[in-house]
Amino acid sequence: MTSTHTPHPATEPPSPQTPVQVATRPFGWRDKIGYMFGDWGNDFTFLLQSTFFLIFYTNVMGINAAHVGTLLFAARLLDAFTDVGAGRLIDTLRPGRSGRFKPWLLRIMIPVTGAAFLMFSPFVADGAYGTRLAWMIVTYLLWGSVFYTLINIPYGSMASVISNDPGHRASLSVFRSLGATLANIAISVILPLIVFVQVSGQSTMDGTRMMWAALGCAVLGVLCYLLCFVNVEERITTPPKERADRQSLWAALGTMLTNRGLTGLIVTALFMLVAFMMLGGMMPYMLNEYFNDGQLLSIVNFVGLAPTLLLVPVAAKLAKTFGKREVGIVGLVLAVASGVVLFVLRTDSPYVFMVGYALLMLGVSALNILIWAFITDVIDLQEIRTGERNDATVYGMYSWSRKLGQAIAGGLTGWALGWIGYESGGVVQTQSVLDGIYTLGTLVPALLLAASLLALLFWYPLSKKRVDENVAVLAERHASAASTTEQS
Repeated sequence: MTSTHTPHPATEPPSPQTPVQVATRPFGWRDKIGYMFGDWGNDFTFLLQSTFFLIFYTNVMGINAAHVGTLLFAARLLDAFTDVGAGRLIDTLRPGRSGRFKPWLLRIMIPVTGAAFLMFSPFVADGAYGTRLAWMIVTYLLWGSVFYTLINIPYGSMASVISNDPGHRASLSVFRSLGATLANIAISVILPLIVFVQVSGQSTMDGTRMMWAALGCAVLGVLCYLLCFVNVEERITTPPKERADRQSLWAALGTMLTNRGLTGLIVTALFMLVAFMMLGGMMPYMLNEYFNDGQLLSIVNFVGLAPTLLLVPVAAKLAKTFGKREVGIVGLVLAVASGVVLFVLRTDSPYVFMVGYALLMLGVSALNILIWAFITDVIDLQEIRTGERNDATVYGMYSWSRKLGQAIAGGLTGWALGWIGYESGGVVQTQSVLDGIYTLGTLVPALLLAASLLALLFWYPLSKKRVDENVAVLAERHASAASTTEQS
């Protein structure tokens, strides 16, 4: 394992940038609540897409599931450039009056929510297949590859400059997850009651209702971004190095690829997110097709979200006491076991299924609720290795890996539905297709979570002890750099 101590002087990284503490109010509840609203704003479009995009375009717009899956996967290839490019741009620009990251909330909040509304507008539902396919591709790329990138990367990077205290950062991660959970309740619990209707005894999605629901989410998303902007303060400002002193983009990416903290987190989060997103993508089919009641999705989604609400009061304390990595390992063990048990039971009762699903989501939540604090630890490790702060570029790399996970999940879900013989257009499915849906919603996510567990155990190096040592190393370096600057 890589040494946790300060490198030997002969291999010491370049002189670090000296962070400057901005004179402002102390970190407190206002920052945590404001940061929560930022993720709430993101998730009013992100969760809308991840929960309803596939079923909207297969059942309302009549697009082949494999074509939807291919779009979700191909768009992530584009995001490899847009995410990292956006991160590098933000890192190299001079901060504005309100900070380096906050201004992007105001710049992009209307475009990202507007694109989400268009994405769920069935204006061309009666048009030719090529027209419907083009509408899906254009609106999705505008939302995900352009506007969501330009608002999510600065929002996520902001956590590292709100405070440099590990406890504060853990609480920001918890409140970010709380924001996601509250948005999930609004979207995954309330919206199914609105957008699904019964037609001749068969549950189906209403396209017009889905469009108006998307408009409501867009308005609420803008409000949440505004609440984040006015309540969060950027306290740590690190002026970018001059161009001649800065690492090139390719050199910075090279050091990131050899950062076990970053690569280990990417692999851990990738498998966890594919499992999580696949569960979300399969639940409408599980309830609408396997249990033949789409409105049950509301209850199941609430059951899946409740564990996060239970963990909110204790997650930061658990992380402080035992460590983020250690809490995540225990959670993933529970999640894998729950998924395997559900598959073996193969229950016909949606209520028995809900019990196992709640335990599985409790395990996933133990990792997911703290995952945003993992990335701040990785950013610190990158600074120790290179002497350069690249908050947004590191976050851009991680963001792209998460989008890749979303794409793999969307593509895998769409392709797998085709493999098991699922028929688009709201037709009644055969028993073999129903059995395949059940397997895709239980065993497959459990196997993916097992891969995430192995990566966290054997690849990701930042244990509690290692994180505490890194914080001490950076504090010493920054104090030394500040002292040198004052003397000169």
